[in-house]
Amino acid sequence: MIKRLTPKVLFFSVLLFFLLSGCNNATRFIFKPGQALAPLQETIRLEYQNIWFEAPDGTKLHGWLIPGDPAAPMVLFFHGNATNITHSLPNIEYLHQLGLNVFIFDYRGFGKSNGVSLREKDLYQDARGALKWLQESEWGSSKGLIYYGRSMGATVALQMALEQPPAGIILECPFTSLHDIAMKMNPISYGLVGRWFIKDRFDNKTKISSISAPVLIFHGKKDRIIPFWMSLKLYSSQNSPFGK
Repeated sequence: MIKRLTPKVLFFSVLLFFLLSGCNNATRFIFKPGQALAPLQETIRLEYQNIWFEAPDGTKLHGWLIPGDPAAPMVLFFHGNATNITHSLPNIEYLHQLGLNVFIFDYRGFGKSNGVSLREKDLYQDARGALKWLQESEWGSSKGLIYYGRSMGATVALQMALEQPPAGIILECPFTSLHDIAMKMNPISYGLVGRWFIKDRFDNKTKISSISAPVLIFHGKKDRIIPFWMSLKLYSSQNSPFGK
C-alpha cells in the first residue's frame, strides 16, 4: 500500500530537494529563454546586420544592429523573458521610424546566443559585453546612448545605467522586484520555498532611486503579467531631476 504524504512531509521533501540541488536550480525556474525565432522575411523589411560578440566570460552572443540616422542617438535594447530579438520587431520598427539607431541582442541561452542564463548576474555580464562591443565599434562615438528595457530587460537597463550612465532610459512595463512579481504570480510556492532559495533580487525599486539620467516609463493598465501599479511605484521611487 502506498502511503500518502502529509503536507508537512511534502514540504520538507521539497525543502530537501532545493538544499541538495543548490540555488542555481531554483533560479533556473525564473528564466524562460525564448529560442523559437519569428519568421524574418515576412515580418521585417529593415536593413540589419548580424552581430556576434562576447560577454566578459567569453560566452558568444548574437544581436542585430539596425542603422538609422547617423546623427541620431543609439538605442541599446534589453528585451524581456521568454522571448528573443525576433519578437521585438514592432519596437524596433517604431524606433527606426523615428530615425534612431538600434542595437538589440539575446542574452545567453536566448535566441542564437550560446550558454545558459542561471543567475541575474549572467544578464549583466551579457549587457556589459554588448556595451563593450558598441564602444569599440564605429558607433562608439554616436551622439547619445539610450537604454531601452522591456519587462525583465528593465532590470538590465537600470543596472547598466548605474555602471555606465546613458543619455536617457526608457522602461516598458517594468516590475518593482522579483519578490513582488513572484508573490503576485505564485504566492504559495514562492512564499513557502522560493523566497528562501532564490538569491536573485531584480530590485528595480532600489536601482531607480539612484539613477540621475532622464527616465521614461510606460505601461498598459490591462497588462495581465506585470501590474500597472508597479510602474507607478517605480515612478514615485525615482530621483531623476528630469523624471517628475
